[in-house]
Amino acid sequence: MVDVASFGEPMVEFCATEFGKLKDVQMFKRGWGGDTSNFIVAVARLGGKAGYICRIGDDEFGESFLDLWRNEGVDVSQVIVEKGGFTAVYFISILPGGEHDFTYFRKGSAASHYSPSDLNVEYLSKLKVFHSSGISMAISESCRETVIRAADIVKKHGGLFSFDVNFRPKLWSPQYAKPHIEEAIMRTDVLFVSREDISLLYNEDIDSVIERIRSFARPKAIIVKLGGEGCLIFSEGKKIMIPSFKVNVIDTTGAGDAFDGAFIVGLLEGKSLKEAGVFANAVGALTTTGLGAVAPIPKRSNVEGFLRKINPHSSSHG
Repeated sequence: MVDVASFGEPMVEFCATEFGKLKDVQMFKRGWGGDTSNFIVAVARLGGKAGYICRIGDDEFGESFLDLWRNEGVDVSQVIVEKGGFTAVYFISILPGGEHDFTYFRKGSAASHYSPSDLNVEYLSKLKVFHSSGISMAISESCRETVIRAADIVKKHGGLFSFDVNFRPKLWSPQYAKPHIEEAIMRTDVLFVSREDISLLYNEDIDSVIERIRSFARPKAIIVKLGGEGCLIFSEGKKIMIPSFKVNVIDTTGAGDAFDGAFIVGLLEGKSLKEAGVFANAVGALTTTGLGAVAPIPKRSNVEGFLRKINPHSSSHG
């Protein structure tokens, strides 16, 4: 039985193993990426009952994702292998100073062909949480419609809709994206948004944007991710600041996705918003201590060990 399922685009990641522009780099390390796939791997590693919904190409890269998800214990019954379709890839070059530059090859991918008619209503109706993102909505009109339709089905049957704004200007402009993203936010129970999302989409301060969101939507919780500073949680008129954990940061790719997965796992286990935030901060921090989006996502035991070391008298079970 699956409790949490996410929908979106998985992408194979090629991360440069040396500094320099893409045209100069000789060697890459292959990994896996795609925000909602990273999210669901985190859910599974942390002990959640996880499933993924998407289309992939009938190619070697698509097969590698099926292997990944199965090895992680993610249900793949809702993954459609598209005959003649291809699985998207992206390259990460690391510029001097550690800044990451992303180059995507995804237009027309199998994932972008997913449409509402592909959805399994019975599967969705049994979920406790359905998760998606602004990236999933940006890749095609049919994917936008899928996110909205799936959210409506899950909510109609008593489940929660979790949504990460994850705005990417390379995929769509703020003017075009905003009404579509807000259509998703109107349905959202647990909303994740980064400080970058807020400045790129609204160009206002955090509190003003929270007020704006509350004028047209009623999320149970809004979580603002502040990267290395931690997170802010807005719920029922209250604002909770949860500071980050200090770690040796190597690569931040995928940390926000792992954070989301951890937060949802925490909520489903009955943690308070604050406890879920602490747990998610720990998972996000640990994910930055290795290379790639998926490889460094910690297992449950690592997170609990990390939290015990920081506060030996507390239990991470909340």
